[in-house]
Parts: sequence; C-alpha cells; structure tokens
Amino acid sequence: MTRGIGWYVHHQGAGHLQRARAVAAALPRPCTLIGTLAALDTPKIATSGLDVLDLPDDRPLGGSAFDGRDGEAERPEAFHYAPLNHPGVRARMTRIAEWVARTEPALIVVDVSVEIALLARLLSVPTLVERLAGTRTDRPHCEAFRSATRLLAPFPEALDGANVPDWVRAKTHYAGFLGAPARKAGEAGDDIVVVFGRGGAGGDLADLAAAARAVPDRSWHVLGPVSGSGEVPENLHLHGWVDDVEARIARAALLVGGGGDGLVALAAGQGKRFLCLPEERTYGEQTEKAEALQRLGAAVVHPGWPSAGAWPGLVQAGLALDPSVIAALPRPSAIPDCAATIEALVRQIGRA
Repeated sequence: MTRGIGWYVHHQGAGHLQRARAVAAALPRPCTLIGTLAALDTPKIATSGLDVLDLPDDRPLGGSAFDGRDGEAERPEAFHYAPLNHPGVRARMTRIAEWVARTEPALIVVDVSVEIALLARLLSVPTLVERLAGTRTDRPHCEAFRSATRLLAPFPEALDGANVPDWVRAKTHYAGFLGAPARKAGEAGDDIVVVFGRGGAGGDLADLAAAARAVPDRSWHVLGPVSGSGEVPENLHLHGWVDDVEARIARAALLVGGGGDGLVALAAGQGKRFLCLPEERTYGEQTEKAEALQRLGAAVVHPGWPSAGAWPGLVQAGLALDPSVIAALPRPSAIPDCAATIEALVRQIGRA
C-alpha cells in the first residue's frame, strides 16, 4: 500500500490552505490536510475531494489576538506557543498523534508551526517544514528547521532575506509561488485595484476615501473587508469579498496591497504594476519581502498606508514600473515541480 503524507495547514490567512490544495492535487500519493480547517472552508478554497483531519482551535482562550506566541515567561525556549491548561491544544496534539499511529505517514509537510514540526519529530515522522519570509533566526524557528528533513520556501530565492543563515539556505528548496498559477493578463484598464486579504486588518474607509480624492482621475476598486463610515467619493467602489479576484486584478492598471504571499504571487503571476504596502508582521515577513521586491525593481514600496498627499507620487511611480520585472519571478511549473520534489524526498527517505 502506498503510504500517504500529511500536510499541516495554519489557520492565519488563506494562503496556507491555497498552497496545500494546489500541491496536494499534483501529488502521486494520498495527502491528508491537517488543521483547523472548518472556519477557512469557502467555495474558493474548499477542501472537498481531499482527506481532512480537522483539529480543534488552539487560539487563545477569551478571544485575545493571536500572533503565534503565548507570552508565557517560563515557556520552553524551543516553542513559540505552548499555553498551559488549553483544552484545544491538548485535543489537537492528541488527534495528530492518533492519526500518525493509525496511518503511518511517509512525511508531514508543516505550513507552519514550530510545535507541529517538533511533535512530528517526536512521533518519528520525517518533515518538510515550510519557512516563510522574514528574519526567523530565533531559537524556536531554528530548532524546527534543524528537526526537518528538508525545508520548503513558497517563494522565489530572489525574495529571500539577507539574514538567513547559510545552513538554512542550503537545506531549503525554493519552490517559487505556490498559489494561483502564472497566467497571461488580460487587457488592463485604467483602474486602481486595492486588495485586502484574510490575514490582515482590512481597509479603513476614511483612508481609502482620502486616497481616491487625492487621485480623482482614476477609479478605485477595493476588494476585501473595509471598516468605518463616511462619505464615499464617486470614484471609490467597495466590493467586499468577491469570487473573481484574479479577473478583477487582471483589469487593473495598478495593483495596491500588502506583502502577503498570495497577493505578491498574484501580482507576479499577472505581471501587474504593484504598489506594495507591507503590513507589520512578526519577524518582518512582509517588510523583508517588500524590500526584496523594491531592490529588484519589481514594485514600489511604502511602509503602511500612505498619507493623502503621498498618493499622487506613489501612483505615478507605480505606473512607471516595468511589469516584465515582476512577471519574471514566477515559474509556471512551480506546483508540479514542488509535488515532484516532495515525492522524490519521500522516496529518498524510504531508501535511507
């Protein structure tokens, strides 16, 4: 019987599940998605057709914000998040251990969790641990990387940070963008398209209105959540969540948004002029990726939301970008290549 693999999916943002689905569909062996998936499941990124091990939620009790760390003064140095007396954490770890004992997986891909990576190692299961952008040289990350059989970067090597240790680079397979495949963009219009994803705070209506008034000769189309109230300029259009994000981006003269993996991959896949507004994230994930895009001449970057007076110059600079630079970043075969790399790793482990 062909041994399957597990793919742990983090529940912050939609990109983790999108990557897992895309690569799992290309694998030549069974793949079980593992994670708190029910809340993420939408028609766009549904888990139908794949085996799923759904886990209880492990986020902080009481509804406090979750950044992947627990703030415990006496937490073991190898962990980020190991709160005591949390029934969700206890139940999810038990469920994973039971699944491993029952199915004997050949490999677990971990996207992303230091604790799941170390649990898999304790359960004697080889791991392929994904490493995101940013400076992740803290002890928990390094221990997770050390425990892994190999590492996987879901972005091109050109976007890697300058402070990554050599041993981590040497252990990494740079898979490239693993979200939406690169596609030829349609005829762009004159619109500015602003995108807010699931992993961030969303947009502020007053800020968006000020930006639209500052550049009145362009129509602004906003995708994703927006909060606040007030007058909406005639050239500002709020669409909320939509199912045709790619098609709307294809019509943009300029794409505006954060530095998350999903949006950067869409900008690159469609060769879009991109104004990147990296959001504050732990380990500088979006900031370092945005800096790499700027070094390459692939995007105009402004940290955080610009003031109203800055918008005309930023839009002008964004429209002056050469879109062929960002369009050169994706590899069309990234998803099947990644699946082939995983299969080769499993076979190598089996021979060892």
